[in-house]
Amino acid sequence: MLTVKQVAKISGVSVRALHHYDEIGLLKPASTGRNGYRYYGRDELLRLQQILLHRELDIPLGDIRAILDDPRFDQLEALRLQRDKLAAEAKRYAQLVRTIDRTIADLNGESAMRNAELYKGISAEKQAEYEAWLVKKYGGDMPRHIETSKRKYESLSQAEKDQLNTDLKELETAWADAMRNGVPADSTALDPLLGRFRDWVSAMWNRPCPPDAFAGLADLHLSHPDFVSRYEALGEGFSEYHAEAMKAYARRLAA
Repeated sequence: MLTVKQVAKISGVSVRALHHYDEIGLLKPASTGRNGYRYYGRDELLRLQQILLHRELDIPLGDIRAILDDPRFDQLEALRLQRDKLAAEAKRYAQLVRTIDRTIADLNGESAMRNAELYKGISAEKQAEYEAWLVKKYGGDMPRHIETSKRKYESLSQAEKDQLNTDLKELETAWADAMRNGVPADSTALDPLLGRFRDWVSAMWNRPCPPDAFAGLADLHLSHPDFVSRYEALGEGFSEYHAEAMKAYARRLAA
């Protein structure tokens, strides 16, 4: 039997957290001594392992208690399922590490990398999360527009997809260079780049991109952290510069 301090030491869970688990009925000690000390046995340690594994999978404490207290709960089956899920994630993360390493080598001029390989290991769940965010934020015809865009992209050959990725990379690099060279975001000198970007957006959407939609896209880019992170990686302040340039270009088109 282990005391609460001993369990805390071997598990990495704080004594306070273990006390909290006891109070909410998530992890009761095997017994409590006359001195008030909590004592934990093997069964409690295995249950704590399940609690921590479920937390690693982002399951709330309240849901974990319901899962573990369900009479149908099978610990061995749960471990097998958890192992499969974590093994799949480990495989995906290993692929992401390889993708990052190859991208670094490509940027250093050490080895060439096909554009399609830039995205190996990136979760399809992330794309689904982004689509759900778009629908929630904009509603209306957004689900139809998303499906139209996806069908168009899926109909492209790999060479065509690679070309779209190459075009985007080239124009974003030139765009970020313009910012670093002091070109104002509302300068007409950026019009050729902005025109190319608008054409690229139209190709991805499989429909024209009118000025108001182009300006709205700038707001979308600033409102989602993934876009902000992407553009800031190209240059500090580029997310704001990028959006400001798009809005200025849209105003010129609409004038």
